[in-house]
Amino acid sequence: MKLIQEIVVSIVCSSLLCLANPAVAQQWMRFRGPNGTGVSPAQGIPSRFSLADAQWRVPLRGAGHSSPVVWSGHVFVTGFDEGKQRFVVQCLSTEDGSELWSYGVSQESYPTHQFNHLASSTPVTDGEHLVVISSEPSAHMVLAFNMEGSVLWIRRFETSISNHGGGVSPIIVDGRVILAADEDGESFLSALDITSGDVLWRIDRHDAKASFATPCEFVDPSGTRGLLFNSMAHGISFVDPNNGRTLWEQDGLFDKRTISSSLVVDGLVVGTCGSGPGGNYLVALNPGSAQQRVLPSLAYKLERSIPYVPTSVAQGKLFFLWGDSGILTCVKAGNGETIWRERVKGRFFGSPVWVEDRLFCISTEGQVVVVAASEKFEQLAVNDLEEPSHATPAVANNCLYLRTLRHLVSIGARTAP
Repeated sequence: MKLIQEIVVSIVCSSLLCLANPAVAQQWMRFRGPNGTGVSPAQGIPSRFSLADAQWRVPLRGAGHSSPVVWSGHVFVTGFDEGKQRFVVQCLSTEDGSELWSYGVSQESYPTHQFNHLASSTPVTDGEHLVVISSEPSAHMVLAFNMEGSVLWIRRFETSISNHGGGVSPIIVDGRVILAADEDGESFLSALDITSGDVLWRIDRHDAKASFATPCEFVDPSGTRGLLFNSMAHGISFVDPNNGRTLWEQDGLFDKRTISSSLVVDGLVVGTCGSGPGGNYLVALNPGSAQQRVLPSLAYKLERSIPYVPTSVAQGKLFFLWGDSGILTCVKAGNGETIWRERVKGRFFGSPVWVEDRLFCISTEGQVVVVAASEKFEQLAVNDLEEPSHATPAVANNCLYLRTLRHLVSIGARTAP
């Protein structure tokens, strides 16, 4: 019976990661791609490149820190036009970067953390809809479009945005838009109908320091499917996407803010917390069983050189932690044992992505650092985008989409001569 459960869970997890459908796996539909793993099946993307090698580089209508998302010839990105005081959504062609459509909504600027921006939330798409979040000091605005750029609906959620500013990124699960609003005050989780924008459920949460973690899907060892949310107030929560019911929760895990997103690593549930001054740490939980009402248990805790803002990436049995200050650590995913720890040049607020046994990550100065994703550290390249960036790369259809403050760049696969 246990073997059968493990097989079922493995199959479901694989479907969640879209690995059974190569066409879908090549899309990059949300922050950090399929289920937020940061892993892409793309092939042929070069380690070394320059802007001269780009398929295209285009200026954007607004500056921002949000990351691009990609679906079937469309790349979506948001920005803030300071001159016009507008939040801007753009849809560009993946072929040549030409604009297919754009939409702007009035938004007054307001103070944020010095490293944040008024356009820092990454969109999400399911191939039929695009959903974006525009935040202001007293509310989150959720906007939904069809793929041709027509507005389907707009919903406003009153809350008190952190003095850090906005940065919550939505996801789409089974026709539901999931909004995680763990703020300094008036915190909640909510699901909206993707077609109508109707609120399907809303669960109030405790208040603590705002979380900027993006949730992910997970199937626990009992076969129960749910969503993982990380926050300072609630620790790690496993929530039923159908009704918002908490299946289990492990609170008291974090004594600081959570920024890096929810992650599943070799069957373990992972979260981090931290602060600007430091004290960052990572916890990995054995997930327990929702059906048998078995709570998670601590598998390991790591406290050295842990990322605060970037979300880590795992592939196979290796887990790569890319720190804000450029300290990279490779550990064994199952037990957290350190394999190597090295430093690369730069400061990092974007997250790494995995492509063909390599990690790509953009520094705040706009340099794409590429290292081997292996048990031996090797820096392969540093590629200059010539403009600052806080974004995470998107990878789709064997192309790398890199967002800098005011531009979007496409780096395509190199073909054999």
